[in-house]
Amino acid sequence: MGLLPRMRRVHPWVGLLRQHPPRHPTMATSRSIDACADLDSSTIIAVDTVIVGRRFHENIELREDAGITFQRDPQNAKDSDAIKVLYAASECEEMLGYLPRELAKVLAPLMDRQYVECEGYVVGLPEQQLGNVLIQITVQKYQRNDDPKYSQSLWEKFISTIKSGNFQRPTIARYQKNFNLMISDVIANHTHVFSDIEKSFLASFKSLSDDGQHLFVRIYTRKGPWFRKSTISYREILDLEHAAMELKVAGYIDMLSCTVDPSEYDMKEILDVLSVPEMKEILKELQKDKTTCTRRHELVCTLLSLYHNGTCSSLPERILKLTGTCIRISKMADELLWRIQRLFFLNGDQDLSSFLLVEFGVVKFPDYARSISHRPFQERSDMLEYEEAIRVAQVMDESLDNNNMDLVTRCIDLSENRLCAMSKPENATSPEHPPSFFSRFSASWVYSKILTLGVSVYERDRRYEDAIRILKILLSKIPCDRRRGYWTLRLSVDLEHMGRPNESISISEGGVIDPWVRAGSKLALQRRVLRLSKPPRRWKIPSYANYVKRNIKEVNIEGRPLNCETGAKNLFYGYDGELCGVEQLALQYYADEGGGWQGTHSEGGIWMTIFGLLMWDIMFSDIQDVFQSKFQMAPLDLETDDFYKSRKDLAESHLKKIQDGMAEEMLIISWELHQGTTCHGVNWDRHSLTDLRAVVACIGGHRLALLLRHLAVDYRSWSSGMPDLLLWRFLDERGGGEAKLVEVKGPRDQLSEQQRAWILVLMDFGFDVEVCKVSPVVKRR
Repeated sequence: MGLLPRMRRVHPWVGLLRQHPPRHPTMATSRSIDACADLDSSTIIAVDTVIVGRRFHENIELREDAGITFQRDPQNAKDSDAIKVLYAASECEEMLGYLPRELAKVLAPLMDRQYVECEGYVVGLPEQQLGNVLIQITVQKYQRNDDPKYSQSLWEKFISTIKSGNFQRPTIARYQKNFNLMISDVIANHTHVFSDIEKSFLASFKSLSDDGQHLFVRIYTRKGPWFRKSTISYREILDLEHAAMELKVAGYIDMLSCTVDPSEYDMKEILDVLSVPEMKEILKELQKDKTTCTRRHELVCTLLSLYHNGTCSSLPERILKLTGTCIRISKMADELLWRIQRLFFLNGDQDLSSFLLVEFGVVKFPDYARSISHRPFQERSDMLEYEEAIRVAQVMDESLDNNNMDLVTRCIDLSENRLCAMSKPENATSPEHPPSFFSRFSASWVYSKILTLGVSVYERDRRYEDAIRILKILLSKIPCDRRRGYWTLRLSVDLEHMGRPNESISISEGGVIDPWVRAGSKLALQRRVLRLSKPPRRWKIPSYANYVKRNIKEVNIEGRPLNCETGAKNLFYGYDGELCGVEQLALQYYADEGGGWQGTHSEGGIWMTIFGLLMWDIMFSDIQDVFQSKFQMAPLDLETDDFYKSRKDLAESHLKKIQDGMAEEMLIISWELHQGTTCHGVNWDRHSLTDLRAVVACIGGHRLALLLRHLAVDYRSWSSGMPDLLLWRFLDERGGGEAKLVEVKGPRDQLSEQQRAWILVLMDFGFDVEVCKVSPVVKRR
């Protein structure tokens, strides 16, 4: 998992602006269907949509233009109208996912009666492995004599749904508009972080021709970096040559041809333009049929080696002979537009595809007011330092991936020097001072992330003195941060490794009273103090000793194991004879002889969903500076102390209603008002409203209010580590119920400090909570 999002653009919706294949004379697209006055004149409809419920297959590498087929799934338990999407190129047509429910509802009856035939292809690929894949379906109607009126009515219903639905891709002009909107918005609101030259460069984009703008947006939203000009063919670009030259003259793209010195470019990036057969062809010419390479990575490495050792100095010419002129986004445009996107979305996870997801109906963001008095970067220098830190983080990530430990050490050393040179952040609360939750947009925050990872690297190599030095720097330079608990704990442990127990216990004692050390880290430090502070080092017993040593209720159950290998996931035969994990085995136990409980294995997931639904109005209330973009799924201060402090009166009024027994009613209203809207922590698909209502009813208002307040006060520290199982049962027909929380542990598993901390807190709140230990069945003689 990467340290930070890459600075290099890798835009997911590759086919967002692609060229369509030649149209059938009577074919209408879902974008042009509104213009079709006579529905009977269109016997073929091209529908732009996405694959939902994605399935991943290791042996399938989806590409643009990959063929797909469709198969009805009437036995689907969730939707009898379900339509599977299959990968046509695989031998057994493996399943990729489903068509959206709304589309399947009107298409399934037509398929069932064989009134239509459907085929399709992949239009665009997402960045995330299981993200939505953009596809186009060609639906061809056939005239049948068995019931023409009925078939026509089904067809008209299909057409009507397509016309009113969110299945079509927005037009090219729409995305050109969105791109310009993003640039204009950032320049208007963050003008102080751009130089005059940069503002002039970005402003020049609007003066480009439509062809130039279309071409730039197309290649900007595709994964490159290099593209063959000969393969770029888009219907709306009337003059590709003029558009490319216009972009080159304006400085938006680089152009590689036989007249350009290729030495200033990365040869590996240029090689990526070639297909595997083309690379084999070059190697065949060079090595006279001696090449044994078959994989792309091996071919690239071999060609690079031949180029760098001088065996094939003419490699660039050979490549260009096959590819012709190539183009890519220029360095200046790439870096400035990275900054534009970062400032517009305020994270490294979103990009232009967010516009698509909203307009396409795939994602809906919450409604909230944007009251802005401060921006994340006060000065241009702050932004430039932040960008430099992100680059170091990117190099750190890549070096760890490649196991280049020399470069990893250099990144750690650079980050250490940069952080030491920075002044200690002010803890100001005046209205003129930017809010504290903007600290994540600082170079010091990024360097502290790098150094935290560096500590793990040094500890793995048993370089404890280096780890101790870095941890002391982090604790001295960053006074207000929840990571202080982790840093303090690691410092105490590393000092003990170095045979310095007195210093180790002093650090632990200091951490226990540090207000920024919380949750599992605080409990871990308290337990260390109790372990290390035996006489004669310490004679006085700490006041928290009895709290930390409280007994936690345990239940022991046995199961028939499939395996008991160390490091492997524990698998058991369940009560139903099927293989399952320890959590599912425990659920079966509690449903049967354990007391007739209903339940779910979700760890903290169900609690985050309940928090989001019941505290929705609190999360999206009008608070200064917490909403800077219209594409946010949570306020910027959610994981900070400011969240509760700035909403205390509103939150307490809300929690009072929950305590008074209104939680179930509030939950239903929130679900009905916001269902499907993206919200941090809320999983609409995993938990049904029925189950959520049962949970809320069985927990009771008092306990639920205490737990929600606990999360509101410190969401970041307590959003992980909750017990595995949430169980509930009703005691009588009048609705009285009870709930139980269970942490499940297999053979040799131990409670983490965060899990132990949660259990103690839940016990304080009056919850029935216990640990269920699963062990193999003991063979009796």
